[in-house]
Amino acid sequence: MNSVPPKINSNGARLATIILAGTVVLASTGVFFFNPATTRFYPVCEFHRLTGLNCPGCGMTRAFYALLHGDILAALQDNVLVIGLFFIASLHAGWFTLNRFRGRRNGEFFPAKVLWSLLVLALLFAVLRNLPAFAFLSPVAS
Repeated sequence: MNSVPPKINSNGARLATIILAGTVVLASTGVFFFNPATTRFYPVCEFHRLTGLNCPGCGMTRAFYALLHGDILAALQDNVLVIGLFFIASLHAGWFTLNRFRGRRNGEFFPAKVLWSLLVLALLFAVLRNLPAFAFLSPVAS
């Protein structure tokens, strides 16, 4: 049986957009005011705690903290993958939204082949950042 999930009507999509935007603003405000390097209420990476290795997300919160404070170089040093993908996703979201306002049809926000490529990129990044030759990809110790 090949059932297709129901489409979200425009009111549901608007509500979802408002909730998503509110969540992003709230989370960004929290990260802006509380430095992850000195505040201990942020979650700890269990993968890093158990193995001592860096996962693709290690350093992400510190990177966003640095980015929110305008320190782009520190953000890139903490997690270049997440910051790079954040900028690409932001540009793509802007383009997607602009097309929406102009009444142009958009395809999927991220097609499956893009998501699979991102998964492969994240796995490759995780492996490389744990090799001594690519130590510059690991987050700066706090």
